[in-house]
Parts: sequence; structure tokens; C-alpha cells
Amino acid sequence: MWDRTQAHNRLRSLLREFFPGFLQAFGDTRGGIMRGEARAVLAAAPTPAAAQSLTAAQTAGLLRQGGRRRGADATAVRLNAVFQQDRLRQPVLVEQAMGVQALALLRAALDTACHNVDTLAEATEQAFNDHPDAEIISSFAGLGPLTGARVLAEIGDDRTRFADARSIKAFAGSAPVTRASGKSLLVMHRRIKNQRLATTGHHWAFSALTASPGARTHYDRRRATGEAHTAALRNLFNRLLGCLHHCLQTGQTFNEKRAFTPRPPSNTPTRA
Repeated sequence: MWDRTQAHNRLRSLLREFFPGFLQAFGDTRGGIMRGEARAVLAAAPTPAAAQSLTAAQTAGLLRQGGRRRGADATAVRLNAVFQQDRLRQPVLVEQAMGVQALALLRAALDTACHNVDTLAEATEQAFNDHPDAEIISSFAGLGPLTGARVLAEIGDDRTRFADARSIKAFAGSAPVTRASGKSLLVMHRRIKNQRLATTGHHWAFSALTASPGARTHYDRRRATGEAHTAALRNLFNRLLGCLHHCLQTGQTFNEKRAFTPRPPSNTPTRA
């Protein structure tokens, strides 16, 4: 994935110099120019002049060739309208040379990296689904096969690796650090941590907001106390990670009601 991102950035930087219309055409789609249909169109029309010569039928065919299943005709009309817009252009020979360079980056770097990511993703899902802990990990809201595999890869399947939930939370960087000196007390987030697990935890917590009502309530409660978005997500990840450690130790799947038990109402009298 890092190789794919690097190849994407190199190609995107080049396209900005002579073919910004292509970036605009696929800027609103998830994945952008890394999508199969975007790469198919760029391979057939690597310059603004070549893109302007495409008909709607040809563009639709390229989209289907790149894996587009539905809405190819409507998307082709929209893309052609973007390609036909008047823009500043490089001299003809310079544009052609940059087009050749874009094709070289596309074929030698981005296409290969995207293909490798797809192949590795399939292999990762297969290996994860065959693992004994897959059922427990997949039962958590926000954890799919790939995200679950990344969590499993970082924490491992040795039950004695972490003595308790606090150890795995510190390892992931979700548990805060408290520094006390005299009368001063400072609570901050951990900077020394497993960065891969921390990044995965951020995506896990964010996905759980829409998949778990309890996670959403927990996040909203933290936000209501004045915490920033990132801090609230980190706290939610901390909560979910503790639940995951408990479930793996006891061999049970995630239970939404037990994980996010509603807090009892406070009996503290209110001042008039």
C-alpha cells in the first residue's frame, strides 16, 4: 500500500503539470486515479488532446474495461464534458513528452502496485478467515477482514504476550500518559507506540461510529466534554481494544450491550 501511494503521488504530481483536467474528472470518486477505470482511460488517452478526441462510446467502453459495472454511459458523458473544457496547455511537443512519461509511470509503477495490493488483499483475507481468532475479531463493529487482519498481525495470537488490558492499550498508544510533579498533573497521549496498530485503531474507531450505537454514544459523550475529534476516537479505540483483549482471553464474541452498558443516572442533588 505504501508503494501504491508513492506511485500515485508521483503520477498525480506529473498530471498536475500538463493534464489537470484528468485529476478533476476523477477527483470526486473514491480512490481517484488509482481506480481501475481511471487507469484504463489514462492508458488510452494520456494527454489532453487524446482525451478530447474520445467519444462518449469509447470512454464508456474504457470504463467497463477498467471494471465499471453500472452507470458507465452517464459517467462517460460527464468525463467527456470535463475533458472538453478550455484550459491552459503545454506546448505540443512538451505535452506529448509528458504523456509518454505518464504512461511509463502508470504501467511500470501504479498499475503494478495496484495489482499487487489487490492480490495481497485477497491472500490476507483468506489467511485471516482461516485463523482461529477471526470469528472473535470480526464480531467487533468496524472490523472487517483487512482491518481485523492488521489488528491481529500487530497484537499476535500469543495470549501471554500482554499481561492485562492496560499493557495492550499502552502498546497501541490509546492509553494516556500521566505525568505528575509536585502540584502539577499533566495527562497527554502516548507518542511512543506501535504506529501501525494506532493507525488501524483510528480507522476501526471511525468505522464503529456508524456500525455500533454504543460506540457512537461513547464518542458523543467524550465530544460533549470538550474533547477534540481525534482524542474522542482514541478514547473509543481504547475502550474497544480493552473489550477485544477480554474477548480473546475468554474466547467469546463481542456483545454490544455488555460492552457499552448505559451509565446509571446520577443521584447527586442539583442546586437551585
